[in-house]
Amino acid sequence: MAVTAREAIGRLKPYVGGKPAEEVQRELGLSDVVKLSSNENPLGPSPQALAAVRESLPGVHLYPDLHYYHLKRTLAGHLEVPEEWIICGNGSDDLIRLVAETFLEPGAEAVLPTPSFSTYEYAVRLVGANPVFVPLRDWVHDLEAMARAITPRTRLVVICNPNNPTGTIVGDGHLRAFLDRVPPGVLVAIDEAYHDYADDPDFPRSLELVREQRDVVLWRTFSKIYGLAGMRLGYAVSCPGIIRPLAAAWTPFAVNRLAQVAGAAALADQAHRDRSRRLNRDEKEFLYRELSRLGLSYLPTQANFILIDLARPCRPVYQALLARGVIVRPAESFGLPGHIRVTIGRRTDNERFIAALAAVLEQA
Repeated sequence: MAVTAREAIGRLKPYVGGKPAEEVQRELGLSDVVKLSSNENPLGPSPQALAAVRESLPGVHLYPDLHYYHLKRTLAGHLEVPEEWIICGNGSDDLIRLVAETFLEPGAEAVLPTPSFSTYEYAVRLVGANPVFVPLRDWVHDLEAMARAITPRTRLVVICNPNNPTGTIVGDGHLRAFLDRVPPGVLVAIDEAYHDYADDPDFPRSLELVREQRDVVLWRTFSKIYGLAGMRLGYAVSCPGIIRPLAAAWTPFAVNRLAQVAGAAALADQAHRDRSRRLNRDEKEFLYRELSRLGLSYLPTQANFILIDLARPCRPVYQALLARGVIVRPAESFGLPGHIRVTIGRRTDNERFIAALAAVLEQA
């Protein structure tokens, strides 16, 4: 074949996601499957969002509002920032890629934490830039080492807070001290996909950093606490000097009609968010107790998942759990071959996971 792809394409690593429940049902012939692998909201979407989607279905033959006026206005009121400080996309993954395409060039460097969300590396390599990985220290971003990793070629630094897959956070004071060390011309992107679940008083007040017009962009999503993962809706918040070039590179109609109305309605449903937080708080305490009873180590989490140290290869445990209709995330793709990551679900889901895990470990 005479046609060849760009060299950067050959360096891309395929994304490894949580196994879909439908796939497990097909492959293993199971009818009852619990999915605890993708950090979805076990309560599902807001009832108000569902009602808004049903009402909007007859209009799906029409293009969506190009500038998503109502969604952006609702978001601006929710965040207390000007509308022009917000850009929305087809999930936060879309916006991670958009930031890389807008601010990175071939040969530039991006400082990334590891282990963390693999899409950062994917987006950096896609544009021909070079990722510079900085390992976590004690399971938390090593901000000192990340600051030292910045060179004249660095254009982007990524902080995942709470971090996926560890659920740990960088505190407000440490983050501000780090930002004070970042030289001009380097953009700091903070992925806050799980920020709604964080209850540590030291969790950063990141919107204040944006209001101070620092060189910071926040990535957030409707996929987690809002329960709209299937709608693919995310947003980024930053000062106008950063949002304007992002908007210039933005894909038109990236936010579909149903996602726009669902997102605006979900923002208005505070009761659903409160229920989701309460369930997550109560159920992570249940899982902590049960994991301790099984003699397993885990990382206390500020997100809606728990990273569990099995003290043995995770793949056989993962496969045995699959056979029992329980889907978790083996952490091999994060470079943690002895760990699994489990989404915090409803009590019945969590009890089933613990029972299956106990049986698998006993047999092993």
